[in-house]
Amino acid sequence: MQPDQQFLRIPGPTPVPPSVQRAMNQPMIGHRDQETKDLLHRIKPKLKPVFGTEQDVLIIAGSGTAGLETAVVNAVHPGDEVLVIVTGAFGDRFVQICNEHQIETHRFDIEWGEAVKPELIADYLRQHTGIKAVFATFCETSTGVLNPVKELADVIHKQSDTLFIVDGVSAIGGADVKMDDWGIDILITGSQKAMMLPPGLTFAVVSERAWQVIETNDRPSFYFNLTKYRKQLENDATPFTPAVSLLFGLKQVLALFEEEGLDTVFARHERMKNMTRAAFRALNIPLLTTDQAASPTVTAVRPDDFDPDALRNELKKEFNMTVAGGQQHLKGHIFRIGHMGYCSPADILQVIGIIEVALNKIGKTVKLGTGVGAAQEMMLSGGI
Repeated sequence: MQPDQQFLRIPGPTPVPPSVQRAMNQPMIGHRDQETKDLLHRIKPKLKPVFGTEQDVLIIAGSGTAGLETAVVNAVHPGDEVLVIVTGAFGDRFVQICNEHQIETHRFDIEWGEAVKPELIADYLRQHTGIKAVFATFCETSTGVLNPVKELADVIHKQSDTLFIVDGVSAIGGADVKMDDWGIDILITGSQKAMMLPPGLTFAVVSERAWQVIETNDRPSFYFNLTKYRKQLENDATPFTPAVSLLFGLKQVLALFEEEGLDTVFARHERMKNMTRAAFRALNIPLLTTDQAASPTVTAVRPDDFDPDALRNELKKEFNMTVAGGQQHLKGHIFRIGHMGYCSPADILQVIGIIEVALNKIGKTVKLGTGVGAAQEMMLSGGI
């Protein structure tokens, strides 16, 4: 192992492309100077296709969780009823945020590792007519599940006038989304996942339906007040100090997306997902989710004959490779591989090869090349 060499394969923060790192190393500029206005002016139109929207994408200095709280405090009044679909740790985080703001929260739990069935939510809304907003997680990072938000939006809007608010933190930039066409009312993501940046930016997109609700809210946050961000962005500015260096990097990220093509970006993520899953199936190591529910950005593996944390420790000690563990009741039972953003099929072949070696070193005997071969075959077949 080389001291300066590391392999970061967690579902965020993710590796940053060298050209993005170089962009962020530019000299600092005045955050109220014309250079920053010009930067935001160039960024604004190129962000929209990533979210599948014609709305402006609001940029807030903060983490992904800051974006989740922004959605809650702007779209919901204290005392309102909301429904939170919990398919893992980050659905649970939406519950915690709502509870913190004295919102009457209905919690709809799905077994971890499964995606929500839209018809269940339709039934629930028929029985609870006072709900003002439904919260869901697009990619549930803690389980590697991609929830069917398009179908959820459809049943929610057919059944009620409620807003549909989506945490897209570990999906946007790695999974196709068409916010406007699908009927998502607020869509949130963060910079440190498939957007290929360090932590520190959150993005929020708001539908016209949601703006009508937000504009009547007389108790929004001071810092997270979305109407302030919308008003300032019209003038190519932000209401508070922006993360200027991250904006430099964002401009380069959008250039990389444009060069590769968003359809190709999404296809690459699907290919990496399928390669990873094919490898573990060939190694006879169980996966947490079904193929249908699996996310293109993170894969959760649930071994039944070795300790996943022993594998993680061996990967870190021997190869300086970091993969994620489980959260809450899955802690010590799963490990998770992030394959999003600055990641390619070549990286997946490397990861699987290293994992095969580490498995043998911790006493789980596997034939070397079995998983790599399956991933190679999947890659040669087009990754489908």
